[in-house]
Amino acid sequence: MEINEVLNELLVKLFRNINSIEEKAIQTEEYRGVTTNDMHVIEAIGKGCVKNMTTVAKSLAVTTGTLTIAINSLVKKGLVARVRSEEDRRVVLVSLTESGKRAFDHHKRFHDGMITDILKNLSEEEKKVLTKALGNLNDFFKSLSKGN
Repeated sequence: MEINEVLNELLVKLFRNINSIEEKAIQTEEYRGVTTNDMHVIEAIGKGCVKNMTTVAKSLAVTTGTLTIAINSLVKKGLVARVRSEEDRRVVLVSLTESGKRAFDHHKRFHDGMITDILKNLSEEEKKVLTKALGNLNDFFKSLSKGN
């Protein structure tokens, strides 16, 4: 099989498997009903300081309207707190609740384990090549999203 065909097949399977496996890894008793998309919103909010909706939406490359729908769901699930800014009532601020912080840590453990496993048998040179290749792939997707 030609290298382009092999890479295409690997990438298609990789994206499909990551989505499927990540969804299963997230589903524990505590996080039943929490989706991968929910976890990515939680990750974008982060455990640090309170963030405004515009900042979170930009980091996820979605509209604030799309983010609002996700935030509404996360508030109902008790994972995110939402308040209006005291300085500017038009600004909506979001942060993780204690349960949301635990969900953040749960999701991080999945990703940390994945990265540890990927890197465990690679030489330093192979790690650099992998990083470069994935950076190129990321740049390709960024260029496509800017075109829309």
